[in-house]
Amino acid sequence: MWTRDLTSRQKAAALLATMLLLAAVVGVGLLLQEHGPGNMGTGFLQGAAVGLAAATVMLWRSARTPQRATTFERAFTLTGDERDDRVLTRALAVLGLAALPLTGAAAIAIGLGADVPMLLFFLLVAQLAVGATAFAVIARRS
Repeated sequence: MWTRDLTSRQKAAALLATMLLLAAVVGVGLLLQEHGPGNMGTGFLQGAAVGLAAATVMLWRSARTPQRATTFERAFTLTGDERDDRVLTRALAVLGLAALPLTGAAAIAIGLGADVPMLLFFLLVAQLAVGATAFAVIARRS
């Protein structure tokens, strides 16, 4: 397994990119809080906080003890070997193939009168389930 050591310039660029992304997320969340329907801004900010915490834990685990990190953690943080990258690429390809029919089925259900927010939630859950299942199956077989 290989890991990449970053130069100080690369670390500074990564920190700057992270800060810009964080500023953009907070800005969008505050705009949604002010102008969005219901409590959309709060949900967006909470979801962003959970995603940031999960990404931070994965980055920490793959940097500190890469041999104990999972295949997904190493592939997601770009610290894994070729196998980790190949497994993630194949799982994302399966997700991409399944996204079009899932979205089409959701659009048809919306056209037939289904509740839009509920259907979009189920579409997101279905796509996450397809991605997770594809990753688990591909990682197990390879």
